[in-house]
Amino acid sequence: MTWRRAVLVACLASLGSYRLLAQVSTERLVNAGQDPKNWLIYSGNYSSTRFSQLTQITPANVKNLELKWMYQGAAVGAWQTTPLVVDGIMYLTQRPNDVIALEARTGRIFWIYKYVGAQDSKACCGANNRGLAMLGHTLFMGTLDAHLVAIDAKSGRPLWKTQVAEAKAGYSLTHAPLAVKDKVIVGVGGGEYGIRGFVAAYDAKSGKEAWRFYTIPGPGDPGFESWAPCPPDSKSFCDPEAWKHGGGSIWVTGSYDPELNLTYWGVGNAGPDWNADQRPGDNLYTDSVVALDADSGRLRWHYQFTPHDRYDYDSVQVPILADITWNGGPVKAMLWANRNGNFYVLERATGRFLSGHPFVKVNWMSHFDEKGRPVQTVQPAGQPTWPGNQGGTNWYSPSYSPRTKMFYVSVWENYATIFGGTDVEYKEGRNFGGGNNRPLVAVPGAPSIGLRRGPINNWTEAAATGAVLALDTATGEIKWRFPMTDVTDSGILTTASDVLFTGGREGYFHALDAKSGTLLWKASLGSQIVNGPITYEVDGKQYVATISGLSLCVFGLREEQGLGIRD
Repeated sequence: MTWRRAVLVACLASLGSYRLLAQVSTERLVNAGQDPKNWLIYSGNYSSTRFSQLTQITPANVKNLELKWMYQGAAVGAWQTTPLVVDGIMYLTQRPNDVIALEARTGRIFWIYKYVGAQDSKACCGANNRGLAMLGHTLFMGTLDAHLVAIDAKSGRPLWKTQVAEAKAGYSLTHAPLAVKDKVIVGVGGGEYGIRGFVAAYDAKSGKEAWRFYTIPGPGDPGFESWAPCPPDSKSFCDPEAWKHGGGSIWVTGSYDPELNLTYWGVGNAGPDWNADQRPGDNLYTDSVVALDADSGRLRWHYQFTPHDRYDYDSVQVPILADITWNGGPVKAMLWANRNGNFYVLERATGRFLSGHPFVKVNWMSHFDEKGRPVQTVQPAGQPTWPGNQGGTNWYSPSYSPRTKMFYVSVWENYATIFGGTDVEYKEGRNFGGGNNRPLVAVPGAPSIGLRRGPINNWTEAAATGAVLALDTATGEIKWRFPMTDVTDSGILTTASDVLFTGGREGYFHALDAKSGTLLWKASLGSQIVNGPITYEVDGKQYVATISGLSLCVFGLREEQGLGIRD
């Protein structure tokens, strides 16, 4: 750290050091769902429901929301972070790897920590960082050059830095870490660079690695047989050691069940992404959820959503843990809206498949067998596959309301890709996609769908549309649908007053009735929303925060309207 930066940090910290005294104990993390004034974990709580017990903002008064303050980000690009709020202080990341401490009531800056990463780092889909974890007085951030950094929450000073993997080989950390007991758990991104993925836990005080689980098993490991030998008469290129660079990245934060002591992580696509012929077999544990013992990293169970994936259907979506009624009895369930277009219910103690139902158009499979394995229907060459490459949904966070018993998810509808694989040999640090895909364009000359919106609004609904769906957890039935013109990359927040908040690429921030899907209020913020909204309370007042483009926007009720606290 230069002397000028040190002075800046010290000065900013001194302005508000009287407030920066909070700590987040393990007990607070376990009980985060019962502490609605704060937002202590990336997904709100260990169950990842993104449901808040706050009730000041209601369907009746949400129309009285007004912008209270804004913070302008410093770097261009999709700002995907979810802030943490701890006892009146907001902590968040901004691109590429800055950490900021703000007063959550006013937006006043306390300190900024700037991490300078390696110049040879690579990231598949932009310089994204989705957030932080906090344990004790320490914040934890993963970096684009594959390091884990511990930062003092009071001063913004770095405490330690641990190298997790080699950045030059395509490894990165883009998701918010997960703090469990005395450990910090992270996984590595880089599936498009032929990495060998893993989840690892680090001691929160020292940064020393405690355990590591490879999402691509090696020789002698359970699941290695799923990387089958090349057939002797293969007419296409086949890699006899495909597992060495088999992908299986981790780029969205997992969940944790304290009673079972299991942490659940969604695993990304196999490598290469689209040429499945050169990696025979099911390719475990890609496109799976893995349940790991939080103390040892030992695999307790797995379920593979898309065996031998040829569509890039990463299964990194957030696993929601909910206690639901199933066939008339209680079940400790895992709820999962997958990129492959199906909504799943699994038993989270054992991984037992309970149900799978499509929530968008699906033609890559026809049905599930008695064990829950999909029966695949590979489309002829040149024909479209639904859903397309970006999936029926993707990384953006869903929500579950224990009040409505519904699961809420942002989706891409009527979206397809014409897939094609090409031979690709692994070279360290080089793209390892192996595809020549093209989007299905329903109208000749119409713009095709992409990861990012362009500066000109030339969208057409013929390419695809977005929607928020409310799903019945027992049947997978769509209970209501809120349509959007453009596709959406926004996460979802629900509250105990039955208000749902979400955004869209059009730049609107929406409040919906969580029971019916009725639009209650919207604000035009001017740019696409690609993060998960949060809510919190300071000095007895509820706030809702989202990010539009480069602007963090915080809303609260107009003072003259009163708080309107709901019974």
